[in-house]
Amino acid sequence: MSGKPTRTLVTSALPYANGPIHIGHIAGAYLPADLYVRYLRARKRDVVWVCGSDEHGAAITLRARKEGTTPRAIVDRYHEEMQEAFSSLDIAFDHYDRTSSAEHHAFAQQFFLELLEKGAFTEETRQQFFDPVEQQFLADRYIQGTCPKCEYDKAFGDQCEKCGSALSPEDLVHPVSTLSGATPEMRETTLWYLPMDRHEDWLRKYLEEGKLDGEQHHDAKAWKAHVIGQCKSWVDGGLQSRAMTRDLDWGVPVPVEGAEGKVLYVWLDAPLGYITATQNWARKAGADWEPYWKDEGTQLVHFIGKDNIVFHCIIFPILLKEHGGYLLPHNVPANEFMNLQGDKISTSRNWAVWAKEYIDDFPGRSDEMRYVLASIMPEQKDAEFTWEDFQSRVNNELADVLGNFVNRVFVLTGKFHGGKVPGASGDWTEVDQALLDLMASTPDAVGDAMERYRFRDALQHAMGLVRAGNKYLTEEEPWKVVKTHPGRAADILHLALQVTANAAIVLAPFLPRTAARLGSALGTAELPWDAAGGALVAEGQPLGELPILFEKITDEQVEEQKGKLGAGLEGMRDVEQEKPQTTFDDFQAMDLRVAEVIAAEKVKGADKLLQLTVRTGYDERTVVSGIAEHFSPDDVVGRKVTLLANLAPRKIRGVVSQGMVLMATTEDGGLRFVAPEDGAEPGDIIR
Repeated sequence: MSGKPTRTLVTSALPYANGPIHIGHIAGAYLPADLYVRYLRARKRDVVWVCGSDEHGAAITLRARKEGTTPRAIVDRYHEEMQEAFSSLDIAFDHYDRTSSAEHHAFAQQFFLELLEKGAFTEETRQQFFDPVEQQFLADRYIQGTCPKCEYDKAFGDQCEKCGSALSPEDLVHPVSTLSGATPEMRETTLWYLPMDRHEDWLRKYLEEGKLDGEQHHDAKAWKAHVIGQCKSWVDGGLQSRAMTRDLDWGVPVPVEGAEGKVLYVWLDAPLGYITATQNWARKAGADWEPYWKDEGTQLVHFIGKDNIVFHCIIFPILLKEHGGYLLPHNVPANEFMNLQGDKISTSRNWAVWAKEYIDDFPGRSDEMRYVLASIMPEQKDAEFTWEDFQSRVNNELADVLGNFVNRVFVLTGKFHGGKVPGASGDWTEVDQALLDLMASTPDAVGDAMERYRFRDALQHAMGLVRAGNKYLTEEEPWKVVKTHPGRAADILHLALQVTANAAIVLAPFLPRTAARLGSALGTAELPWDAAGGALVAEGQPLGELPILFEKITDEQVEEQKGKLGAGLEGMRDVEQEKPQTTFDDFQAMDLRVAEVIAAEKVKGADKLLQLTVRTGYDERTVVSGIAEHFSPDDVVGRKVTLLANLAPRKIRGVVSQGMVLMATTEDGGLRFVAPEDGAEPGDIIR
């Protein structure tokens, strides 16, 4: 696409309606989108921002099982809670929708049927994993196992979240059902697949060159390196067919006769929620939705976290292109992850800063959190939030720089000019002119960074003007100059007030509440972005009342917030969630025996695997175990171990493994053998 777009459609990743919103979510996909959209609105651009709750998929049903309730009860609850959390931090969508609505179901079903009619899918009967305990087929996210590429032992059936590899459930080593913990069986089922390998050529050109069907579509060089890198890795590795339907009872029903008990794959269903959200926005606004999805003058921008890159840059574009008539993404400025106090955010350990809880503890102080998250936003690499850094940035930057500058300007104007903007002589000094030049260039500098999704840089440019104004006021000392040169003091305060008014505009995306207070007090609240860069407040303009902008964060508040991390879980570890209850009969079906390792060697081409020969007392057999990073072959020979003897044989890296040696994971990530006590002999049964 060449030239400036006539309109922009912004989407943010649909959050799963299965839990509350924390600052990692906000910094990943919602605050950056909010900053960008507020900037475009200030420029009077035609922009629409849609989002909504993703109310289907495995995460919802797993949560419902855990809480002993229904998926509908879960999504209804969190749909409301998430909207409250977003609102608490002034995340201002144009429309927030939900994928469980009747409108969305109807649109998604029609979209599927049109793709089916165009030959986008293949109908195939394949062996799929089936949970013999729960008596149901298992969707990708219902299966966990060891990644065959990096050997991470908690990979899901669709993707390894450690190395990012695309997976099929059949690729996993030692797969287990996340529903029951049982080893799944293979049974036949018929599903519709998207043969993604058909699309490798045009996808590669689209990603690398920004061109589609010979037309300039977007500036590929403007995409973040980690986004392009992850996508090219998938394409270069060879795309595989992916099932677009699932055997589930929660989701959008497949609208085909004989497809009872099947629903659309969540990564077909959920992205279509962007379209239905746009349709519902347009219906309420009395607008036409189609130009935002179909007109070449529109740029489509997806704000997401890095874990959703492939779905937005490969799968969704394939679906849109196969359907025809829809735009593909102009950019997908995915952010990396936000960590917390030296550790990853963990909802299971309550190691998170929840949006709603933050506002409860700091009412009316959304700007402070927005500012800090924008300052450390994980745009190119993972970032870390700490309460000490939060305190430092609020106190030293917002309170001591911005707040102090504005307060001094207003107090001095009130004292020496009756609270009205003084006139200026226009006889500017070299120092004055330098500040005027910076004021003139700042809107473009901030805007350029915003256009390139460099929000940290944009904030630094905006705060750079405030810092310069604060330094100018300190060094020019109008409170002293007024005694001997009142005209010069008036010039200083006049210029400082212009800086304040300009700062209110360029900081508005980041600090909307603070900017609104400043605009109201200065009489500049309605000025657009393009007005910034020069004089904004006229001589004689009365200044309104302006309270202290930022209260400082105390050490006590910091300690209180740190004390909440992991609260209620003292002494607990961040361990894998306990599996659903099983039965005594299921336990009895496992044949656990004492065995002795009599030989060991590394598996060729697999850094993490050892091939063990174990003596059971009644035979000798081979077991492949992922312990090579923790134990050498010499370390294990002669050890007595606990063996799951009746585990079905499975070929791993060309070696048939006939059982599993049980290991315990330690808190530091190490491994220990689950060893029988002294005196136990090979063949002894463990009951």
